[in-house]
Amino acid sequence: MFNKKILAVVIASTLGLTACTSDDKKEEVSAVQVDLRILETSDLHTNIMDYDYYKTKYDPTIGLARTASLIKQQGAEVSNFVLVDNGDLLQGSPMGDFVADNFKRDNTIGGTHPAYKAMNTLGYSVGNIGNHEFNYGLDFLSEALSGANFPYINANVLCEADCWEGKAKGDNLFTPYIIEEKAVIDSNGDQQIVKIGYIGFVPPQILLWDKQNLSGKVSVMGIVEAAEKFIPMMKAEGADVIVAIPHSGVGTPSNPTDVNDENATYALSLVKGIDAITFGHSHSVFPSATFEGLENADLEKGTINGVAAVMPGRWGDNLGIVDLKLEMKNGAWVVIDRTAKASPIYDKNADVPELVSADNGIRDAVALEHQGTLDYVDQPIGRASADMYSFLTLVQDDPSVQIVSDAQIAKVEANLTDELKDIPVLSAAAPFKAGGRHSTAADADSYVQVPAGDLTYKNAADLYLYPNTLVAVKVTGAEIQDWLECSANQFNQVDPNVTIPQYLINWDTHRTYNFDVIDGVTYKIDVTQPTKFDGDCKVVNATANRIVGLTYTDENNNVFTDADLAKKEFIIATNNYRAFGGKFAGTGSDFVIMELPDSNREALAQYITDETEAHSEVDPSADNNWDFVTINTTTELDIRFETQNSELADQFVTENQVRPLTKRTDLTDEFGFAIYNIDLTTPVK
Repeated sequence: MFNKKILAVVIASTLGLTACTSDDKKEEVSAVQVDLRILETSDLHTNIMDYDYYKTKYDPTIGLARTASLIKQQGAEVSNFVLVDNGDLLQGSPMGDFVADNFKRDNTIGGTHPAYKAMNTLGYSVGNIGNHEFNYGLDFLSEALSGANFPYINANVLCEADCWEGKAKGDNLFTPYIIEEKAVIDSNGDQQIVKIGYIGFVPPQILLWDKQNLSGKVSVMGIVEAAEKFIPMMKAEGADVIVAIPHSGVGTPSNPTDVNDENATYALSLVKGIDAITFGHSHSVFPSATFEGLENADLEKGTINGVAAVMPGRWGDNLGIVDLKLEMKNGAWVVIDRTAKASPIYDKNADVPELVSADNGIRDAVALEHQGTLDYVDQPIGRASADMYSFLTLVQDDPSVQIVSDAQIAKVEANLTDELKDIPVLSAAAPFKAGGRHSTAADADSYVQVPAGDLTYKNAADLYLYPNTLVAVKVTGAEIQDWLECSANQFNQVDPNVTIPQYLINWDTHRTYNFDVIDGVTYKIDVTQPTKFDGDCKVVNATANRIVGLTYTDENNNVFTDADLAKKEFIIATNNYRAFGGKFAGTGSDFVIMELPDSNREALAQYITDETEAHSEVDPSADNNWDFVTINTTTELDIRFETQNSELADQFVTENQVRPLTKRTDLTDEFGFAIYNIDLTTPVK
């Protein structure tokens, strides 16, 4: 299935003719060059329409419908181009959920997946498998991919059992690479053939993130390991140009050979034979100022270790563009120059921010599914007594996280077996929409915005973005302490003795979806102390201690702290991604004691319905179980954080701040976020 539908190439009868009647003509042919443009989409996450289903309005900052116009513009500028997709296509928006829900009920998508209805109109050469492609299971993935009119590749996922299409144990589950014989026009206006090899990769961590879908069915090679195996084969089969398409972030120059790296693009740039890397996964834009200082990266040319490289953000907000100049030398095509850049569809600072209009062909292709999605997300589920906005979720306890924790605890408690009923149930939940990754202008709009009043399924999808399933782990209080110590890496260390501006949020090395709040205990975070763990929960300072006053109080008002808490057992309700990940203390397969078939979002929707039926509405109010340690200093501190710059955010901050917060009207940051000062020196009453 994954080798079909490769477009046939007509090889011109003049190919290879070198007979000439003059020395000038011979010189012209010997110096023949080809300009090749590679266009990339990545991390579309089923944002096919330029539409925000949570706000029910068109959104010019996202969507393949907009990117498609840019694809056509950029392709029309050159004689030769190809188009690739990097993956994370089938999950991430309500449209993706709508399609998956139909499959869950009927075991069929019911025709071509809307992502492919749209993409089939654009002439993609190849698609790569992203980690979120596995979220709905292999059967769903198989049926979805059957609708693509272009081949799919992946070089590092191997079959273990129940293999499809006659695959045996140890075989690549997908076609590892393809070589496209691309008809191109050279610098003399003649037709040539360039053999373009494409090879794709996915993070090995899919075995943890989608354990329930993949355990025992597949195994995964390291990204670099697979590249070193297959790229020599591609060269031996005649590939003139090799394009690596890793669904993988940049990674680090400090340890570029770790076989299990999630983010391995830097390491791939060191693998001999790769001419261009069109990557993704981390939702950032490369080249950009975000990567200033990256070793051996040229942000002007768009290269890493001399290899052209591009990452085009997420949700279609950018298009990746790689330009290669090839020259025929000694009978072979050689890359003699290269550049790469990401081109946005929207620029808030431009006189006309909408840089492209929507492609009506894309809109028309998915019109039926668009309407189906609108109907799907408008299903009523209950009513809320208070607003659930995540504008302050990184600086104080927050209703958009609180309601998720309440739902997770209720669901796990209802499913406890007799031997577990005496163990307290806590919850770990993190903000999924809290300014994105603070790396693009679109991130400034990435906040949960669910107002009080009637709630529909789209509100549950806004509150819980991912299709995770509910899983519980059994841990000790000591493991909770370290779990929270890693979570506290979300904050930069504050020096209590300086007056210069200090930014509180660690955007660089800690993802907001890893800022777990554990409900059911109380604690404070001392940001004047160094962090014990880095963003991967690896120890960087074993003696550091940011989590202060960790306390559990049982139903009889017995208080557990320090050594008594450290040895006490708890159950933590969380999701499959966290529970099986093994990153945080107390996670990993050995700690799992419950796996429920329900998605966290389904549990949330059911909780809202149950609470509404019982009490006329659900109360999402934050219980403020965590706070910062008040800093004792005589120095006038200037501590800052970023959040959305809008009237709605201003009002919410004014009405809900726990600590004194002051908006700076004199500046916003480069991505359009508002900047606030937070007072950590005044005790909270």
